[in-house]
Amino acid sequence: MKRVDRHRVAVLPTAVMLGLFAALSTFPVFGDAANELESRLLKDIQYLASDELEGRGVGTDGLNKAADYIRDAFREAGLDVTSVNGEAFQPFSMTTGSKLGKTNTLAFIGPDGKSIELKYDGDFRTCSFGGPGKFEGDIVFGGYAIDAKDEGYHDFADVDLKGKIVIVMRRNPQQGNPHSKFGHGRAAAHAAIRRKVSNAFGKGAAAILFVNDPYSIRKNAKNDQTLVEKETGRVVVAAEALVKTNADDADKTAAARKKLADAVKRLKAAKLAAAKSEDDDPLMRFGYGGNGGTAVPVMHVTAKAVDQLLQASLKKSLADLEAEIDKDFKPQTTVLKGWKVVGETSLEQTKVEIKNVIGVLEGEGPLADETVVIGAHYDHVGMGGPGSLAPGSKAVHNGADDNASGTVALIELARRFGSRDKKPARRIVFIAFTAEERGLIGSAHYVKNPVFPLDKTIAMLNMDMVGRVTDDKLVVYGIGTTPRWKKLIEEGGKKHSFKLTLKQGGFGPSDHSSFYGKKMPVLHFFSGTHKDYHRPTDDWEKINLAGMSRVVEMVEEIADNTISTQERPKYIEVKRKSTQARTGSRPYFGSIPDFAEEAKGYAIMAVAGGSPAEKGGLKGGDVIVGLGGQKIGNLSDFDLALRKFKAGDEVEIVVERKGKEVKLKVILGKPR
Repeated sequence: MKRVDRHRVAVLPTAVMLGLFAALSTFPVFGDAANELESRLLKDIQYLASDELEGRGVGTDGLNKAADYIRDAFREAGLDVTSVNGEAFQPFSMTTGSKLGKTNTLAFIGPDGKSIELKYDGDFRTCSFGGPGKFEGDIVFGGYAIDAKDEGYHDFADVDLKGKIVIVMRRNPQQGNPHSKFGHGRAAAHAAIRRKVSNAFGKGAAAILFVNDPYSIRKNAKNDQTLVEKETGRVVVAAEALVKTNADDADKTAAARKKLADAVKRLKAAKLAAAKSEDDDPLMRFGYGGNGGTAVPVMHVTAKAVDQLLQASLKKSLADLEAEIDKDFKPQTTVLKGWKVVGETSLEQTKVEIKNVIGVLEGEGPLADETVVIGAHYDHVGMGGPGSLAPGSKAVHNGADDNASGTVALIELARRFGSRDKKPARRIVFIAFTAEERGLIGSAHYVKNPVFPLDKTIAMLNMDMVGRVTDDKLVVYGIGTTPRWKKLIEEGGKKHSFKLTLKQGGFGPSDHSSFYGKKMPVLHFFSGTHKDYHRPTDDWEKINLAGMSRVVEMVEEIADNTISTQERPKYIEVKRKSTQARTGSRPYFGSIPDFAEEAKGYAIMAVAGGSPAEKGGLKGGDVIVGLGGQKIGNLSDFDLALRKFKAGDEVEIVVERKGKEVKLKVILGKPR
């Protein structure tokens, strides 16, 4: 934060000075913190939200430095930092992506042993969002792999894909027709690569071969030619300008010659690009479309290679099939009889070691074996990427509010409880969770591998983004998860001058959800979102220290009450209320994803109370592998399959439960 030069301020007109001071008074002053508490919070947050920590992204040294800082702070606060095999860290690994392995092959095998061998990088590439493995099977030309009920177009309606390799064109039919049913913004959803993969996998495809659609290839070629014509025009203009330049003016002549030379250079580059046919039919680079998540191999093949296969089997080209689809708006899905595909994709998962940081303050007395967890996540989104809301940014996302604020509040609470002369009535476990931004990974890992028994863990208090209290507003989630919360929170809000927004449910986008999924009362404190959320501008200078201090004091009082009250808080399952208004685009199911579980299917952590999933018999720990007759390989498959149904439909759900396949019936609810 820039300091104001007092000498310069002194000469400003009085009205301007008053306006300046009024403006400055709305922000926290960092030069001298108001008290010792704010000074400590400031010191902690300046470090955790510094550029040195690289945005605390998973896989960065900065995240490890943050873990070390938190451990040391816990130790200095008087906490036991040896509860996990003599350490404060609860380590585990998580998959962060994939890299290309050595063996990636593809061949089309025809009648009488005829073979079309394809070359990597020239004829095909392996897609990073596919799975590894060998594959062999009959070939199906699958059109666009679109299943569009509203538009009345279904590529896979009349074909069996089980065990087959399917060729899929990118994008959608009738791209050149402004009156197409896929116009008016509908094309993008159906053209999405993940949706096409999900549709093909859901029907049982053993592998997927993408190919660029001929329309796009022609468009690319036309764009190349247009660029050549444009650059040719620039050369002509530059040449005419040179001719008109006074030869006696050396500077102008030199400038005109340079402009002409630059124009000629651009023209040569444009002609070179136009001459390369592969530039019009580019293969997806490895990494495009994300990493992993698909259970079957996926490759991208050139149109030239696919045309060899189609001509040999159907006596047609890709462009011919595209034209037939466009003409009648009817799929041309067909088995290429007599032909098979043999191939292999080699993908290696990239993993990184991460860790939760745990500090313990043991209790004393008859309730000492019971635990209260106080938590906050300490990771953020690093240098940007998929988690950033600043597209294309590669700047450090310091995450001062999200969630250095919750982390320093956690450290401060550890100091306060650790400095007391008397031990608490119950054990307090302070946990700084990792990888929350990747899907509550750290807290999900803890509840699966608890250091202290979950059946003896009576409550969890969570803080996520508590550093930007504005107009005294504070949001508290989970007040309906036990009867005692509401009165305590309302009294605390009044005492600390907060304007409260109270949320009943225990599920939400932070680590308290992992604990609520294990049926324990939770509270989650949140000061609200803002324009700097998940952007490089979420810096420590914007933190409201005074507001955050009040949050710390309020949470301390709630924790004190929970720890010392002899009666254990009663868990309540908050049932989600039905709504008449349509606020979502898919029917309501009610499952809670388990992002920490690397399963072949959609793993769920829990189901919401009163939800269709609960009523249908689903349970936390289930892995959904089928929905409505479609195979499910991941959360994306589940989401897309669910969108094919409407509220009131009864669908069959297939889950893997403790090594066995279980079939259930679920009646879907109204969108919300």
